Amino acid sequence: MSWITQTLTSSIGKKLVMALSGLFLCTFLIVHLVGNLQVFNSDNGMAFNTYAVFMTTNPLIKTVSYGLYALILIHAFEGLYLAFQNYKARGAQRYAVEKGSANSSWFSRNMAVLGTVLLVFIVVHMSNFWFDYKFGYTPYTQYETSLTTGETTAKAYEGPEIKGKMEEFMREESNTRVVIVKDLYRSVVEAFKNPILVIFYVLAMFSVSFHLVHGFKSAFQTLGINHTKYNPILNFLGVGVFGILVPIGFVLMPIVFFLKSL
Repeated sequence: MSWITQTLTSSIGKKLVMALSGLFLCTFLIVHLVGNLQVFNSDNGMAFNTYAVFMTTNPLIKTVSYGLYALILIHAFEGLYLAFQNYKARGAQRYAVEKGSANSSWFSRNMAVLGTVLLVFIVVHMSNFWFDYKFGYTPYTQYETSLTTGETTAKAYEGPEIKGKMEEFMREESNTRVVIVKDLYRSVVEAFKNPILVIFYVLAMFSVSFHLVHGFKSAFQTLGINHTKYNPILNFLGVGVFGILVPIGFVLMPIVFFLKSL
């Protein structure tokens, strides 16, 4: 067995894998959030739909995405394995020492539970949107933008079958740009009319918040970055950005669309 394999399968190696994969997933959350916020453009979903096409057709993004799916699974199963190992290691001693609440935060004691909730959320999220978008039926919408006035109109596409997720062309006689695109935006709007799904998303974002508040800082501690000079910055990023702003950004979409549907 090589030293790389020995390192990665050791307790320290597993913690390093957890830290690095977790930080990469934090980066992905920022990118994903920026894309999701395109739903709030006043363009009937055109920006969001073209973003969805780019994310699912660009060769580089697709390659990164498959790596991301693998990282999510690795991060989840490594986390559950480490939690199980810690539980076994404590053994009978867990009844002989002081209460866990006196020695650790609620977040650190429940990271495995929060992570499991998030894994369930990811499965539901992917089945609701990604799976249907790629393999199910998603309608097309036709956007027409006047390059003279800048005005964009949208209507359901009822023409010949489209090959691929998007077609784009110019109507020279009217100076109009036409985009016919698979309408994930419409699927999102329809999905978040369901109050049960909205509540589930809100609860999942609470789990994201708690998970990231502890996980972000812990990842840097695992990597040996624990200094009084940098800790305030890491605390701000972990709590202010990933613990508050990112979950709020994600939860805005289901709440806003549900309220609009009332």
